[in-house]
Amino acid sequence: MKSVIYTAILSAAMLCQTVSVCRAAASDYFFIHVVDEQTGRGVPLAELRTTSMIRLYTDSGGMAAFYEPGLMGQKVFFFVESPGYAFAADGFGMRGVALDTQPGKTATVKIKRTQIAQRLYRVTGQGIYRDSILAGREVAIDQPLLNAQVCGQDSVNNCLYQGRLYWFWGDTARVSYGLGQFATSGAVSALPDRGGLDPDKGVNLTYFTDDSGFSKKMFPIDGPGMVWIDGLITVKDPQGKQRMLCHFARMKDLGTFHERGIGMYNDTKQCFEPILRDAEQPMPYHACGHPTPVLVNGVSYWYFAIPFPAAVRMRVEAVLSKTSDPNQYEVLTALGQEAGQSSSRWITFGKLAERLGSKAAAQQALRKEHQAMHMVDCDSKKQITPHGGSVCWNRWRKKWVMIFNQFGGDSSNLGEVWYAEADTPVGPWTAATKIITHNKYSLYNPKQHPYFDQDNGRLIYLEGTYCITFSGDEKHATPRYEYNQMMYRLDLSDPRLKPLQETQSAEYNLSDPQARPDLSVFGSPAD
Repeated sequence: MKSVIYTAILSAAMLCQTVSVCRAAASDYFFIHVVDEQTGRGVPLAELRTTSMIRLYTDSGGMAAFYEPGLMGQKVFFFVESPGYAFAADGFGMRGVALDTQPGKTATVKIKRTQIAQRLYRVTGQGIYRDSILAGREVAIDQPLLNAQVCGQDSVNNCLYQGRLYWFWGDTARVSYGLGQFATSGAVSALPDRGGLDPDKGVNLTYFTDDSGFSKKMFPIDGPGMVWIDGLITVKDPQGKQRMLCHFARMKDLGTFHERGIGMYNDTKQCFEPILRDAEQPMPYHACGHPTPVLVNGVSYWYFAIPFPAAVRMRVEAVLSKTSDPNQYEVLTALGQEAGQSSSRWITFGKLAERLGSKAAAQQALRKEHQAMHMVDCDSKKQITPHGGSVCWNRWRKKWVMIFNQFGGDSSNLGEVWYAEADTPVGPWTAATKIITHNKYSLYNPKQHPYFDQDNGRLIYLEGTYCITFSGDEKHATPRYEYNQMMYRLDLSDPRLKPLQETQSAEYNLSDPQARPDLSVFGSPAD
């Protein structure tokens, strides 16, 4: 009996010792720093895979922490790959490197960037700089591990309002449960020249939170369904106060809505409230996309990059009474004209609906007309269907720049991101150059951030939603990165970015020669 008790005690002691040995301290890790061979900057989202299929992913500093009992202190081979980057193959076609996994040490692995845009960091989610923190490295952002209990966020919209950047996202995942919140989440950040971070380093987001500390509902509204917003704009009210408006949809599922309308931000409650609710579709298009400020003969407008396919086909004068009335929004169309006229022109939605018989008839005709939009690849001349994106004026190129993702790309269904430019915000959009690529992974709804432009617009910043949905298998989702926002930088002096091409798409050879950028919205004089 004593021997049995002794054996049990000894086994328990050995188990405790084993558990304590397997619990790694920071000094027990071996660190791998994956850097861009051109810039020396850490590369986020690089996969390091052992021959036993252990997978690591570098954080936003390009750092990966490795601790595997049985594989420490010896040569371990790591396959190296990252979307838009490449590691040289050896004689057997193996793209990887054998590293001596000494605890507390760091190895640097250089990879070559093959895409034009440079991946900088993850903006949202959990563990943005997890491995860098384990390695004891300094990081720029205030919340590098977890912010407002958020672990995933869909599709960014933001707006410069009352001197700060307001950020809004769609469905938001939380750490504490499998379901998050679905009524829009939000945060604010300071501009780079007003105390905010250099966008090269990151964005310090201060979330609006509820009593639990989780990201709160920014568009609380009665009724079931997800509340999505887009088309964020600012206008002055009759008293001269700046107001922020959005367009919203309370969705039953991805393609069915309960209601749509227009919302206005309540500064006291720190959330949006509906000022127009409609069980039918009140706007010309089912989504408004990302707006850009434009001057037309001295009058301020907001032009909207309508998504699916991306193109600027709607505008509204920046006056509160007009921005809150769907009938006052103007569409660029050849519809509803007298016999013998065919050229496109701006017409209010109310007038178009009257000429075509109803709002529904006008919406259906606009949708059909809009579907004709396409571009071509500058190199292959293959047709490209733009999915979602944004349009901004660029000082460096002296052009309007569209960043969009492609529907039905060769490498991924919604993960190929393209650059195009035109002389006016509506076009002609004809040819494009691919700047970002993924393998069976999405980077959808990309958005430029013109208030982050640097070196007179030579460097521009853009982000998109990195998500397996629509392009791959959920079983292969990237840990921590999945369903979050990725920031990229694009150098517009890169010779691989082709200049404005000759028109390739005659049916969409549109232009708007009176349109000028309204940079006063960003605190700068108009060009």
